[in-house]
Amino acid sequence: MERPIGVFDSGVGGVSVLHEALRLLPNEYFLFYGDNLHAPYGPKSLEDIRRYTQGCVDFLLKRNVKALLIACNTATSAYAAQLRSTLSLPVIGMEPALKPASALRHGGQILVLATDATLHLEKFRRLMELYGKGAVPVVGSGIVELVEGGKADSPEMDAFLHDLFAPYKNTQIDAVVLGCTHYIFIKKALSRLLPGVPLVDGHEGTARQLRRVLEREGLLSGVQAGGYEFFSSGGKEYTDLMERLLRSLG
Repeated sequence: MERPIGVFDSGVGGVSVLHEALRLLPNEYFLFYGDNLHAPYGPKSLEDIRRYTQGCVDFLLKRNVKALLIACNTATSAYAAQLRSTLSLPVIGMEPALKPASALRHGGQILVLATDATLHLEKFRRLMELYGKGAVPVVGSGIVELVEGGKADSPEMDAFLHDLFAPYKNTQIDAVVLGCTHYIFIKKALSRLLPGVPLVDGHEGTARQLRRVLEREGLLSGVQAGGYEFFSSGGKEYTDLMERLLRSLG
């Protein structure tokens, strides 16, 4: 087997990014690590986020990965720049898809749903300066825990989102940015709550960037069939959930 690509997230949410990477790079082999023991990263201190992210990186580097895909907006915002400055292999990260969402605005608001850490770090502030007209940050505290608990499409999630979006009930919402990889799994619930409102994520763009970087660096796999393996700091309960979530994406 050729060298794999390492993918990691604070938990199971990054499986949604892995899904896009598998679709665009079917010949690659992926090792996905979820740090479920420490999820969610969003409410934690910057020091803790960086320490936990480094733990994910160390786990994957020991398995001789040829590239790292940070399938977590929070970890990307907190630590991607440091990783790129210290590692010799490619590091691809995530960011809230505010740029494409801004093109959908027609007089209303763009709600940017993300973790507290993502919304308060420098990377997002720069995005807001460039594409933030009409954009309103919405902290999604509590969503990750429900997804990690296997309740992405549940009455509990419906009730939670109803309360979270209540302040925008009489607002023209032109799009919602899904600024955390866990949020892909609440698309059904969001569509019930906000029928017809575009839900924008950066997953495909991130997977395309991974492919571009591998091509540029001459790291594309020459084998005919790829695959993946799941690992978790939280144990088999979470790797089983990852498998179910991946299958739910088709």
